[in-house]
Amino acid sequence: MEENEIEMHDLGTALLAADPALPAAFEASLTGIAIEAGDHVTRLKWHRLQRGRGDLPFTPSRLLEGLAAGASMEVDLRLHADHSFVCLHDETLDRETSGSGRIAEASLEQLRRLTLRGDGAATGEGLILLEDLAELARGVAAPDALVQLDLKEVDAALDRQTVENFRRTLACVADRCILTGCDWQAVSRLAAAVPAMRRGFDPCADDTLEHLRDGIDCLDFVESALATAPEAEMIYLDYRIVLAAEEMGIDLVAPFRASGKAVDAWTLNTDHPGAARSVQRLVALKVDQITTDEPDALQALFESRRG
Repeated sequence: MEENEIEMHDLGTALLAADPALPAAFEASLTGIAIEAGDHVTRLKWHRLQRGRGDLPFTPSRLLEGLAAGASMEVDLRLHADHSFVCLHDETLDRETSGSGRIAEASLEQLRRLTLRGDGAATGEGLILLEDLAELARGVAAPDALVQLDLKEVDAALDRQTVENFRRTLACVADRCILTGCDWQAVSRLAAAVPAMRRGFDPCADDTLEHLRDGIDCLDFVESALATAPEAEMIYLDYRIVLAAEEMGIDLVAPFRASGKAVDAWTLNTDHPGAARSVQRLVALKVDQITTDEPDALQALFESRRG
């Protein structure tokens, strides 16, 4: 292939490895979408396309259901060998799929032959490639439906061909997506190729929580995030950081919202210690979104303590 030649990927591949009996439409969900408290609405984001703890992550059926219900959803993006992306979390195929080895070394054709793993066992569910996601998202969707594309790659991994494939694949559904990640340069490079693509930034590192010791540290954290990602529409914060700051008397959410940024608090589930109190505190702080593996159960937990 010539150095300046761009390899294109054909669309029309969605659901080839999925259940052909999937319904074309779903009833609108009554729960697991958002929590309303006073004049504020906190959305509940379906982490890795999961609506319950027993769900298999990253399935087309949940994506279609969420689009129809107007849900906020998240998929992870990993770069494969053919300069595009697959919806998986890990760097390797071993835990999540019937394959093995690094995703970056797997071709699109190889990925097409794999199935997802659930509880360590193979399933009949195929992987969602970026081309599949785009075709699924082109269908009928509620106005509020939003798919977070959480980029798990660094900027150095993105070449010109990858950027062009990303542009071509998602241009028609960019209004239903938000591209996010920890590497703001990588997010900006891809998003710049798709003008309608919204952007989000996760400023949290593994050691962020232990370094937030007082109000000055918290203020520095906020200022650094805003300076790094001025175009970000949403800031993604480890919910434990938000609550730890509150315990110090610092509201981390307010300065981001005052700067025009929405705030997502990730990832809270009902089996986490103090989950009932945590969701109440996050809603009271007016986070715009809570990421969870079990949106219905988390909403039910909040409602059970309301009043």
